[in-house]
Amino acid sequence: MRLLTCWLTALAALLVSTTPARADDVSAAARGVVRVVVIATVDGEMVDVEHGTGFAVAPGRIVTNAHVVELLERYPGEAVVGVVPSEGDKSFEGRVLRLDKSRDLALIEVSGVRLPPLTLYTGALGESDPLIALGYPGNVDLATARSADDFVTPTAPVRSQGVMSGNRTLEGTAVLVHTASIARGNSGGPLLDRCGRVLGVNSALTRGEEGDASFAFAIADSELIAFLREAGQPVSTIATPCLTLADADARDRADAERQGVEDRERARAAAERARDERETALEQARADNAETRENMIALAALLLALSVLAAGGAGLLATRGQKRPALYAGIGGGVLLLGAVATFVLRPDFDPESVAAADESGQTAATRVAPLTGALSCTLVPERSRIILSPVETVRFDWRKDGCMNGRTQYAEAPGGGWERILVPSEDATVSVLRFDPVSGSYTNTRYLLSADAMTRARSLRGQVQQKACATDTGGRAALATQQSAIRTALPTQANERLVYRCTAAK
Repeated sequence: MRLLTCWLTALAALLVSTTPARADDVSAAARGVVRVVVIATVDGEMVDVEHGTGFAVAPGRIVTNAHVVELLERYPGEAVVGVVPSEGDKSFEGRVLRLDKSRDLALIEVSGVRLPPLTLYTGALGESDPLIALGYPGNVDLATARSADDFVTPTAPVRSQGVMSGNRTLEGTAVLVHTASIARGNSGGPLLDRCGRVLGVNSALTRGEEGDASFAFAIADSELIAFLREAGQPVSTIATPCLTLADADARDRADAERQGVEDRERARAAAERARDERETALEQARADNAETRENMIALAALLLALSVLAAGGAGLLATRGQKRPALYAGIGGGVLLLGAVATFVLRPDFDPESVAAADESGQTAATRVAPLTGALSCTLVPERSRIILSPVETVRFDWRKDGCMNGRTQYAEAPGGGWERILVPSEDATVSVLRFDPVSGSYTNTRYLLSADAMTRARSLRGQVQQKACATDTGGRAALATQQSAIRTALPTQANERLVYRCTAAK
């Protein structure tokens, strides 16, 4: 209890000093980076302090170096671990769950705060690939700190850039050799690729003496994954190479152009087929019309001949004094004459407009694409996506033509076509712009990894969105679109991640 009181006393004078994160992937990763401070006390007096860096692998679990928390062994029962997030206005006490001195790794549990977990990159890494180190180097702290409180005040980590220099083994542990500048205090911090995924855990550096260059070592992800597996701690991993949003856009444009060429070719072929079908239909209709006219003219001639015969028979019967049969024969001849005239007059003319025509796009009603509805299965299209976190490979949902998803989430009509919904969660620090086009079958999840302040603003705007459940009211959907536009305006101009899916009817 005395140790906890000492720790809380040290934190009581904290003043918030956060630096707004930039809208890039490294800054997004920095949200999950923390300063780890270990304070040792004897008889209520602080006798030693060590600090390093750590990063979240789960909302309440942090990885750092084992040597960062070695004061716990030197002062058993007399030391506490403090975790200082890069954002917010509080610091928290941590508890070491697992320690591996051979790998120089430690897993710390912290409660009372949800940190955005970082994703580990397990794909290929080439020589001279760019990388970034994040952490709290001691030489920067010594130059800028004005009091001991500065070491437990939330602040953004320092970044340094370098390149991958090779793979080595250090005391039996696989490590990455790199040129990003690190110092005491960087220990336990993440080594990232330019997409903000963890490549390793910074742990040591060489000393440049007599003109020799300095290099740094980071414990490889393979060692970190093995450590976390032994600790029973799940972690997010991804093997997709880092792709900039510009590269993804270029791929998307190329794919769209290729798709456009294919669509135009299909439309041209459909138009040609429609013309051929129409010409064939016209010829057949013309032939059928001619045959029908000839048949009706022949029938009219036959009726006329029969009417003449009936009239002649009526006259013959009249001369023989058979008045009643003569009357019937005359009436029958008149009816036959009227039938002959009607048949001749009503013979059909050929009308080309009566033949079913293709529409302006060259597609007949039978070949038009119907918008998707019902149960759908959407598969990720990696070549059109920009992936920095572990994606969901398949998304399934039920879609109604009025923009209702799964019977509970209303989407609004999106500018340029399709439907859109912006999700602002209460806990995770990620805003997702979901867009679905039932005609093309494209479903897109564009994700923004925001700072704590930006998430607070987004949640405030989310509170103004009135349309929660599904509704067929077009006025309500229009209001939803207006309310969502305010959230979209508050988002950075560049997203961190874009997942593109292709949807088809579920089997």
